[in-house]
Amino acid sequence: MSKQKWVVKIGSALLTNDGKGLDVDAISLWVSQIAHLRAQDIDVILVSSGAIAEGIKRLGWKERPENIHQLQAAAAVGQMGLVQTYESLFSTHDIHTAQVLLTHANLANAEQSDNISATLNALLELGTVPIVNENDTVATEEIKFGDNDTLAALVANLVGATQLIILTDQGGVYDADPRQDSSASLIKSIHVDDEKLTKVASRSGGSLGSGGMYTKVLAAKTASQSNTSTIIASGKQEDVLIKLGLGETVGTLIHC
Repeated sequence: MSKQKWVVKIGSALLTNDGKGLDVDAISLWVSQIAHLRAQDIDVILVSSGAIAEGIKRLGWKERPENIHQLQAAAAVGQMGLVQTYESLFSTHDIHTAQVLLTHANLANAEQSDNISATLNALLELGTVPIVNENDTVATEEIKFGDNDTLAALVANLVGATQLIILTDQGGVYDADPRQDSSASLIKSIHVDDEKLTKVASRSGGSLGSGGMYTKVLAAKTASQSNTSTIIASGKQEDVLIKLGLGETVGTLIHC
């Protein structure tokens, strides 16, 4: 049986406890779960948001600015804290991390994408956990929407991932907005081409994350191009990654 390769994406609302700075206790739990997955012979590439939100906190700003260059500056400041946190927490499990900053333009260029794929696979072979994020000091369009959902899907395509796991502050995809409709039911499994999927995905996101469920569904459609299934689940659920590693039904499975 070939080794599994997962791309795990964690959104900024989870990582920063809705903007209060990096939630180190929560991040520590996800790091421990990723260490557990690796012990089960599952390679993990982590796509992490949170740099802009952490930068805003470090700079003492009360709200997310609209100016693109201020956002880029916040990302540069926040990236330092993000990388330091991951390096420190993974080191307690004797796991090395590697920072990989990408733009969509990198991934659209055939030569560059081949180099990125080779480097990511080399990092996995060396036993590291690559920490992937947007290169927000270079990118401009990506910073405005997507919250790394699209990036995670493109990385999944690039490395031929077995699964794309998108951890969010929602339980998964519902047949109605659970924040507005208490009778909303979780969709446990759905085909990526099911029209119902796009209809129920909200375009709206939180104040910090810029993704919403809509971009997560689009990410699942992108991931399916490399026959990669996607699971959208709550990062707040206890041992969510371990449960997924055991094959338990958690969140919404979007299959090809």
